[in-house]
Amino acid sequence: MVGEGTIFAQGRDAGLPHARGEDSMVLQRGQAIVFDIFPKDASGYYHDMTRTFAIDYASPELQQVYADVLGSFNTVIAEFEAGAPTKPYQTMVCDYFAARGHDTIATKYPIEEGFIHSLGHGLGLEVHEDFGFPSLADRGDVLVPGAVFTVEPGLYYPSKGYGVRIEDTYWCRPDGQFESLTDFSKELVIPLRGTRSSGN
Repeated sequence: MVGEGTIFAQGRDAGLPHARGEDSMVLQRGQAIVFDIFPKDASGYYHDMTRTFAIDYASPELQQVYADVLGSFNTVIAEFEAGAPTKPYQTMVCDYFAARGHDTIATKYPIEEGFIHSLGHGLGLEVHEDFGFPSLADRGDVLVPGAVFTVEPGLYYPSKGYGVRIEDTYWCRPDGQFESLTDFSKELVIPLRGTRSSGN
């Protein structure tokens, strides 16, 4: 794989979707860290993955927001159908978050906190291909066999000092089934070896 850049954003920076993070920032226990990688293989095709971590422990508030993001992720992928338009999946995730008290781009625009972007984007020879789950106007995109795309719900609260995003790369197989191309666990807390957790 050829590295094409990363996002490693901690604390308030994690609450800003495109903040790259500061190399000089010391890692802090309990802080949300959004780690987004988008490598390109030798043939020129991209992958895209994001995980959110907290070292040693996470506050109850961060744990709940993480649970909301993971819940939205699992809910939407369970509903994928070949031939379905993509816009309803964006709406589905907005409704899921709204039911849990989060502002979303569906009801407030522009928006700086809550769910502030689309559910995902196409992926291929560019890291952002012209395919997606529109947050505003419906472009008519459809989940067709062969489509490769990201699924990346997130909640962002820079005023509270954190953000959470979970992202896998998916594709729609020729048989119409959907498969994750991202084989990596979705655990929030990274335990420290040889120390007692300082969280709850």
